[in-house]
Amino acid sequence: MTSFARALALSFLLVPFAATAQKFEPQVGQAGKDVIWVPTPEEVVERMLTMAQVGPNDFVMDLGSGDGRTVIMAAKKFGARSLGIEYNPDMVKLSQENAQKAGVSDRAQFRRADIFATDFSQATVITLYLLPALNMKLRPTILAMKPGTRVASHSFTMEDWEADEVSTMDGRRAYFWIVPANVMGTWSLDAGSQKAEIALEQTFQKINGTVNLGTIQGGLREARMRGAHISFAYVDQTGTRRDFSGEVNGRQMQGTFRDDKGQEGRWSATKK
Repeated sequence: MTSFARALALSFLLVPFAATAQKFEPQVGQAGKDVIWVPTPEEVVERMLTMAQVGPNDFVMDLGSGDGRTVIMAAKKFGARSLGIEYNPDMVKLSQENAQKAGVSDRAQFRRADIFATDFSQATVITLYLLPALNMKLRPTILAMKPGTRVASHSFTMEDWEADEVSTMDGRRAYFWIVPANVMGTWSLDAGSQKAEIALEQTFQKINGTVNLGTIQGGLREARMRGAHISFAYVDQTGTRRDFSGEVNGRQMQGTFRDDKGQEGRWSATKK
C-alpha cells in the first residue's frame, strides 16, 4: 500500500471518531456566563409550572434555559408557547435538538442572548434557576411587568419580596410570586351615594391603608392584593361594613361592593 493510500484509509477511520468527539455533552457544574449549569430535576420543573398554573394561553420564558427542559415541558405537558434564553450557543443548539425530539419545536423556541439584555415583558410566566444576587438584579424589571405575571424560581428567593407560595420536594424548594399592581398613594373612591378618599401603603403584594369619609377617618380591613385584583373593607359612619372587590388598571380601579345589610353596587376609584 502506498503512503497516500495508507493516509486515505486512516482518514476514513478517524472520521467517525472526530464526529463523536465534536458532539456536545453538557456537564453538571460547567461554567456559564453568570452561573454554573446544574439542571433542575424534572419533578421540580413540573411543580414550578403547576404552581404558575401554566396553560395553552400562556407565554413562558425561562431565563437561563440550559438544556431546555423547562421550556420543553411547558410546551409538551402544559400546552404553552415557550421561549428559553440561554447564553451558551452549544446549550441553545442542544435545546433545539431536544425540542425537536420531543415534537414541540413549533412551540418551544430558544434564543442565544444575555438575560439582562433581553426584553421579556410579553411573558405571562417567568421561570428561573439563578443565584440570589441575580434574582435581585432582575427583580426591579420583574416588578415592572404587567400585574398578574407569574414567577417561579427553583431554590432561590427574592429576599424581602415574600413568595406567595413555597413548595418543597425531597429537600428542594420552589418559590412562586404574582407580580402585584402598584396601588400606593391616595385614591378618590366613588361608591354610588358614598364618596371617600382612600390612602394605601404597599410593600410588594401586602397593602394596608385608611379611608377618609369626611367626618371620620378609619382603617381598612382585610386589604389584599393578588396581581391586579384588590379587595378591602371598611366600616362607615353608620356602622355599616362595606366589602369591596375589583381590578386595578393603572391609575384606575373598579369593581363591585356589598354591605352587611345586603345592598350591592359598583364602585370606581381614581388615583390622585
